[in-house]
Amino acid sequence: MGNSTSSALSKEILEDLKLSTIFTEHEISQWYENFQKQCPTGRITPEEFEQIYTRFFPESDAKSYARHVFRSFDTNDDGTLDFKEYIIALHMTSTGKTTRKLEWAFSLFDVDKNGYINKTEVTEICQAIFKLIPKEEQSKLPEDENTPEKRANKLWSYFEKKDNERLAEGEFIQGVIENDNAMRLIHYEPVKQ
Repeated sequence: MGNSTSSALSKEILEDLKLSTIFTEHEISQWYENFQKQCPTGRITPEEFEQIYTRFFPESDAKSYARHVFRSFDTNDDGTLDFKEYIIALHMTSTGKTTRKLEWAFSLFDVDKNGYINKTEVTEICQAIFKLIPKEEQSKLPEDENTPEKRANKLWSYFEKKDNERLAEGEFIQGVIENDNAMRLIHYEPVKQ
C-alpha cells in the first residue's frame, strides 16, 4: 500500500479512490496535496479532527459530535484517519448517493459498532447534534423536538420500534427514506447566512 507518510500518493490508492468516489484524478491529487500540508504525518488524530469541526461550528460545542463522526470514518479502527478513509468519508457525506449517506449515518448512530442501533444510541447522537445547534436556533425548533430526548423519541417513533428493541441497517435506511422528517432529524445543518 505504500508508506502513509510519503509525499506521493500511491497509484493503488489513487486508482481505488477513482473507482470508489466521483472525484477525478486531478481532484484527488489536489485533496492529497492539501491533506499532506494539513497532516504531514499522513494521519488525522481525533484531536485534530475535533479542531476541524470546531472551525466549522465556532458558536457550538462540536467535540462530542466530531468524536462520533471520527469513529464512523475510522473504518479500520486504528484511532486515526488516513487519506483514503478521509476521501471516502468526504465522498459519502457530501456527494454520495442517498443510500450511501444513510449507510454512513447508520454507522454514526451505531455507537458500539455491533451492527444495530438502539434507542440509547439514537439519544446519544441526538445529544451530540444538539450541542451543534446554537441556542437561538434551538428555541425555534418544534415543541416535539426541542430537546435531544424529544428529538430522539420522535426519530425512534418513525421506525415503529419499542424502546428496548434494536434496528438493523436496512430498517434504518428504509425508515429514513420513507419519512422526510426522519432525514432532517438525523443531522444538523447550520442556517445559511
